[in-house]
Amino acid sequence: QLQLVQSGGGSVQAGGSLRLSCVVSEWSFGDLCMGWFRQGSGKARVGVARIYTGDGGTYYSDSVKGRFTIAQDKEANTVHLQMNDLKPDDTDIYYCAAARGMSDIRCLYLVPMPGDFGYWGQGTGVTVSS
Repeated sequence: QLQLVQSGGGSVQAGGSLRLSCVVSEWSFGDLCMGWFRQGSGKARVGVARIYTGDGGTYYSDSVKGRFTIAQDKEANTVHLQMNDLKPDDTDIYYCAAARGMSDIRCLYLVPMPGDFGYWGQGTGVTVSS
């Protein structure tokens, strides 16, 4: 049973940076699709970025491409989301998620839904003021 523990987040002004971290209790390289999702009040959870731990391949949504970077630290069993040039529209609760047994094709080139991820972090708030 994987456990995901998040840290980071907080409040910044527009143009600032934050880093979110997600520590994974068990790290089985080669078979984890790790994702970051965002969710606003009363809204559906939406994917922001994903990384396939087997080969380090990444995916970004259009809204964050060029500003956010997802990366893995295998020694620390951690996935980070570096968020630069933050905008007020980035304000939300952010969740990390893990899926076991998902192919790299599905993780990075298709659109895995939140329901495809069996393990979730506790969520962390990001607030960007103008």
